[in-house]
Amino acid sequence: MIGRGEGRGKAFPKGRDKPRNHQFVGGDFRMRMLLAGNWKMNGLKTALAEIRALKRGLVDETARADVLVCPPATLIMEAAKAAEGSPIAIGGQDCHALASGAYTGDVSAEMLRDAGATAVILGHSERRQYHGETNPIVAGKMKAARRAGLMAILCVGESDKEREAGHAIRVVAQQLEASIPPELGASDLTIAYEPIWAIGTGKTPTTADIGEMHAAIRAMLGKRFSAGGETIRVLYGGSVKPDNAAEILAVPNVDGALVGGASLKAADFLAIIRAAPRR
Repeated sequence: MIGRGEGRGKAFPKGRDKPRNHQFVGGDFRMRMLLAGNWKMNGLKTALAEIRALKRGLVDETARADVLVCPPATLIMEAAKAAEGSPIAIGGQDCHALASGAYTGDVSAEMLRDAGATAVILGHSERRQYHGETNPIVAGKMKAARRAGLMAILCVGESDKEREAGHAIRVVAQQLEASIPPELGASDLTIAYEPIWAIGTGKTPTTADIGEMHAAIRAMLGKRFSAGGETIRVLYGGSVKPDNAAEILAVPNVDGALVGGASLKAADFLAIIRAAPRR
C-alpha cells in the first residue's frame, strides 16, 4: 500500500503486490493503474470542494484505478479529512531530505505523513528548473520519503532540445540512475515520465514516442531491480486531458498518469479516471 506507517490518509495497494481487493483477474499480474493529480501551487480552502466532488463521483464507480491527489502542503490535512471514507489518497508535492532542523520554509517527509499524506512527488522538472534541484538532491529526498513511509513518485523527463538531439532516453536513464538511492527497493517508488516540453504546453508526444520511452524505462528498472522492476508503476505526465487520456492510457507499459491542470476540477479528473482501462 502507499505508505508503510499509520496515518490519516487513504493507503492503497501498489503495482503488482499480491492480489487484494480484486486487483487482478484470472491470475493476471497486470498492475492497477494509478491516476495522480498534481495541483501544484493552486488551491485555497474552497478548492476542497473539488475533493468532495471527486469523492461523490467515485461512490458508484467500480474501482478501476488507484486515485491520488497532491494538493499544496497547506491543504494536505484538510484534504485527507475530506477524502476519508473514499478511495482517494492524498500526497505531497515535495519534501526536505532531513526530518527536522533550521530550514525555514521547508517541509519534511515526516510532516507530510503526519498531516495525512501517503505519497510524495519528487524531482519534478519545475523543482529542478526553478529551485536548482539536482539528481543527488532528489536522491536525498527519495531516502526521506522511504524513511517516513511515503511512496515516492520520481519524475523524469527530457527537454525539447535533448529530444531533438536524440538524447531523450539517455537523459532519462541518467536521471533514474542518479536519483534512486541504492537502499530503495521496488516497493518504495513509482516513476512518472514527464517530457519537460509537454508540461502545461498542450503538446503531447506521439503514442509511439510514449511507448518507446516507457519500454526503455521498464528495461532500465528491470536492470536495476531484476524481477522487482516489473512491479513498479510507470506513469505518463504532460498535458494529460479528458480528450487524450484513453489513448495515452492504452499505450503498453503506461501504468497511469500524473495529471496537472486537469486534476484541479473534479469533473475533468473523473473523466480521466474513467478513461483508464480495467486491469
